[in-house]
Amino acid sequence: MLDKIKGGLFGLAIGDALGGTTEFMTREEIQSQYGKVTDIIGGGVWNLEAGETTDDTAMTIAVAEGIIKHPKNPIEDIGREFKKWESTNPKDIGSTIYQVFQNYQGDWFQAAKQTHEELNGKSAGNGSLMRCLPIALAYTNTEMIDELSRQHSKMTHYDEEASEACVIYNHIAKRVLDGENLQQAIQIEIKNTQYEGDYKKEPNCPADGYVVHTMRWVLYWLINSSTFEEVVVGATNVGNDSDTVAAIAGGLKGVEVGYEKLPTRYKDILLNRSELEELAEKLQGIRF
Repeated sequence: MLDKIKGGLFGLAIGDALGGTTEFMTREEIQSQYGKVTDIIGGGVWNLEAGETTDDTAMTIAVAEGIIKHPKNPIEDIGREFKKWESTNPKDIGSTIYQVFQNYQGDWFQAAKQTHEELNGKSAGNGSLMRCLPIALAYTNTEMIDELSRQHSKMTHYDEEASEACVIYNHIAKRVLDGENLQQAIQIEIKNTQYEGDYKKEPNCPADGYVVHTMRWVLYWLINSSTFEEVVVGATNVGNDSDTVAAIAGGLKGVEVGYEKLPTRYKDILLNRSELEELAEKLQGIRF
């Protein structure tokens, strides 16, 4: 179980660090500048160090820390961790989450609702999906996973599509943690949802920050790739919101293959690897 939990956290961070190089670029720009990005090299729009991660990993760590501090009712502690992260003046904060931080006056759900209204009802970004994995890693009860997946999403993303994606994603993660096959878990959980469909061809939508588009691309890479490396490298070289697509897909694939089978060159270069190792052990320790 520890191998799977570590695999999930490291898989997500690797996807983030790899995709951070190509975020906001087009495929053509990536090809012209890099040929194909297959290693964690940093740079990109955020001028990352090699092995540095972005808001995707930072907010995932915040969710994990909040859960560890108060496993039975972690929402307030998750919020405190979000604010703690914001106070470090990070390079990258998603636009919806940035606005929620501006509107926050002690009630996350009110801040998210206000932000949703200010954005003319467009708060279905991928910012809660990118950070929801620790919920599946920490809890074994499906009702608890569903409730926290929704609640933690609604802290920043009022739109129901964001919550729905988190629930589906964490259902898949739970099945894989319980020993089920990833491909089968995906097919079971997307049945009768808006994500059901044929993933033989690339999704006919951009790999952008809209959670439905993000999720479709995540599913595409997971369904059509046999190795972890194929998943994260594939997502990285499409560009657009590549760090988030690669992180979300890398998290699930990492749970499936486990930490030991992740490429060593990716694991060793991560700047926050000791923090991720410690979190994985703590999450396993509170798992109930």
